[in-house]
Amino acid sequence: MAAAIALTGGRRPETSDRIRLTLPRAFERGDAVPLMVEVKTAMTDADYVKRLHLLAEANPLPEIASFHFTPRSGRGRVVTRIRLAKTQNVMAVAEMGDGAVLMAQAPVEVETGGCK
Repeated sequence: MAAAIALTGGRRPETSDRIRLTLPRAFERGDAVPLMVEVKTAMTDADYVKRLHLLAEANPLPEIASFHFTPRSGRGRVVTRIRLAKTQNVMAVAEMGDGAVLMAQAPVEVETGGCK
């Protein structure tokens, strides 16, 4: 959580069902874990994702990636693969255009770590 608060300028993220974080519960190797994050938003000037951060606090460097959006992006969605050092929770933190900071997290069991 400390890394999420630092990334958002000291604002504490609130757990929200507006963020859907999808990744496997268990994955054999931590070097390429598939992940999808989608934020339910209209992507208008009044309601859009400004930034989306992916974090894994048990990794040597917890900040995995940050994505920037505008209302013209069309949707607040990211599909990628991430590296995980070991079994841990993965967090998606969305900074919204109205200043809200939303979060979703999910556990992933990793048999062989992908970070050293």
